[in-house]
Amino acid sequence: MPTQHIAYADTGYFSKTVCDYLSQKDTLKDFYGNFPSLENFKNQMEQKSKSFSLASRKTLVQQLKQQYKGVDISETTQNNIDLLAAKNTFTITTGHQLNLFTGPLYFLYKIISVINLSEELNTTYPDHHFVPVYWMATEDHDFDEINYFNFQGEKVAWDRPSGGAVGELSNEGLQQVFLAFEGALKSSFGFSDNAKQLLKLFKQAYLDHGTLTEATRYLGNALFAAYGLVIVDGNDAQLKRAFIPYAEKELTEKLSFKEVSATTERLVQAGYNEQVHPREINLFYLTKGIRERIIETDGTFAINDTEINFTKEKILAELQSNPERFSPNALLRPLYQEVILPNLCYTGGGGELAYWFQLKDYFKSVAIPFPILLLRNSGLLVSEKAGSQLEKLDLTMGELFKKQHDMQRDYTKKISTVVIDFSEQRDHLKEQFRAMYDLAKQTDASFVGAVGAQEKKQLKGLDHLEKRLLKAQKRKHEGLLNKVTALQDTLFPKQSLQERNTNFAAFYLEYGPDLIKEIKNELKPLDLQFSVIHL
Repeated sequence: MPTQHIAYADTGYFSKTVCDYLSQKDTLKDFYGNFPSLENFKNQMEQKSKSFSLASRKTLVQQLKQQYKGVDISETTQNNIDLLAAKNTFTITTGHQLNLFTGPLYFLYKIISVINLSEELNTTYPDHHFVPVYWMATEDHDFDEINYFNFQGEKVAWDRPSGGAVGELSNEGLQQVFLAFEGALKSSFGFSDNAKQLLKLFKQAYLDHGTLTEATRYLGNALFAAYGLVIVDGNDAQLKRAFIPYAEKELTEKLSFKEVSATTERLVQAGYNEQVHPREINLFYLTKGIRERIIETDGTFAINDTEINFTKEKILAELQSNPERFSPNALLRPLYQEVILPNLCYTGGGGELAYWFQLKDYFKSVAIPFPILLLRNSGLLVSEKAGSQLEKLDLTMGELFKKQHDMQRDYTKKISTVVIDFSEQRDHLKEQFRAMYDLAKQTDASFVGAVGAQEKKQLKGLDHLEKRLLKAQKRKHEGLLNKVTALQDTLFPKQSLQERNTNFAAFYLEYGPDLIKEIKNELKPLDLQFSVIHL
């Protein structure tokens, strides 16, 4: 079956902010720059070319080569790194946490989105080069968000002490995770070729590398190097040197707080939620085992929950000598990314785009071009078995996107041999009571209230009877309803989108290395629709 496309607004899983952006509602237009379309990339290239120097390109290429030292990369990726030195080369970027074994499926969708968009732009603008980039969130400190992946309904978790930037964590304890994963595969699937390949991938990424950064780079490269993906680690002293002037403004002027607060106030007044709350200083101090907020009080800069503090002069000296110790938070990281990359477009999920909308005026205040914002592809993978069940049960995808209670109700009405809808009886009852109202008005006005109460009682009785009929029909068709519910639970685990829960391993077991090719062939980043991919 060919891939189906559903408007994001029709899925019921995407926010008003996202849907209004995709519809290009006037209320949001002040909060972003160029909308994602092929023709608008020409404008974006002109803006970025003026602000990104050849010296910045030289530093970027130099540090990427250093980061990739000892990594076996494809010729395509190597060429893309070299091309970044040229003024007619630009990046298309997504970012993601260092989730264990990629985490949920949308990790794949993010990266495939930037790969496919880069390929489309390379065709549209043959005099330029476009490089897909994955920005690793190596400086994050939220270990509990990334230390597991879901497999066959169970959480495969990495249990170890944490602190500081997750990218610097050693891979201590991952041998136990490997053994648990191996046991789950063996008990459910035996050791098929695809199962062996998954175990090999996990082992080579996590057991043969020393840190989570190295493991994630290896894994991303193993999955996507054939498409020229370039993986960037922003936790790099030389790259952070370019960010010193902006970090200094953050420390001395609290510039982002002022600009983002004003923009956020306008965004809220326009009817949208604040995604990230700006702090007075949106920088962390980063050293071994520590990533804590910098807080300024009466000229003293203290590092939260530590004994470390600086005078203004000393913290600025620290910034100059050790820029790698200053780590941008979620609101400042986008600026850092745009300072060190010749980037045209950031591709992210709805939550990410929502906080980018808070940043446009801040970017303008520091004279950095605001990138095109693209909602990453979202999708639902339907296996051959699940597709067959859909047909047998005479279900449409639209029905499965409903809340489970609504789906069960509507499906029962669909398959029932009796009509479970008393609308006709309600209309008939209301018509009878209209005559009663007329009679009441002609006789005794106080009688009108009694008629109204009786009408309400009768209508409530019909509602009760309709619910009882529905309940009886549900019991009669319990077997079919259980199958429908089980199928929805499979495709929408925990009543949420599959992409937010299921790890790629569940599908790799059946489809192997062809899985990524299959998904890549079906996702169209500029179509701006949800994709249901029948494998």
